Amino acid sequence: MTSAPVNLWTEPEWAQRYLGIRDALPHRMEGFAVLVELLPERVDRVLDLGTGDGFTLGLVRELRPESRGVGLDFSEEMLGRARERFSDDDHVEIRRHDLDEPLPADLDGFDLITSSFAIHHVVDARKRALYAEVAGRLRPGGRFLNLEHVASPTPELHRVFLEAIGVRPEEDDPSNKLTPVESQLAWLRELGLVDVDCVWKWRELALLAGDRPNLPDS
Repeated sequence: MTSAPVNLWTEPEWAQRYLGIRDALPHRMEGFAVLVELLPERVDRVLDLGTGDGFTLGLVRELRPESRGVGLDFSEEMLGRARERFSDDDHVEIRRHDLDEPLPADLDGFDLITSSFAIHHVVDARKRALYAEVAGRLRPGGRFLNLEHVASPTPELHRVFLEAIGVRPEEDDPSNKLTPVESQLAWLRELGLVDVDCVWKWRELALLAGDRPNLPDS
């Protein structure tokens, strides 16, 4: 009998633990700096997958104030914090949604879909299915920016990564389901996105990007 994949993010203490250490993660903000650099010039609608406390969505709203955003998460702790962050912002909707499940049918037509350190908590089959949903929910010319935790090429490099972020091997997050960059880029290309690239990487932290093609001129 196969056991269900572990995901500790349903536990408030696990979310609180992450929020307590995330600002100290080496090079994390470098990845966000590149994400900011790649924001489309105009964003009318943005969807943030695994929004957490709304950090990434808040960044987009600050830099693209014309945008309307939707943030999805399944952690009650994170949802509470995100709703508090956007309590005075009627341009943002925060919804409960588990990324293990298909995206809600009414969410479509986005100029930008973002995610930061969330999609690696779902198994590979669901990752690829989610990427297909992302590709289908982007408007022509829309962009996907996924700041993600990816797999190291070797166990030794994974050990070195853990050491670099101050985590002992026995403390490694059992919720992580890490996938190599190359596999994820291949999926995005197969799904029809263009200009797909890993545009920034530090060890197991990477920013993956791709665009939905524009419609051909009539």
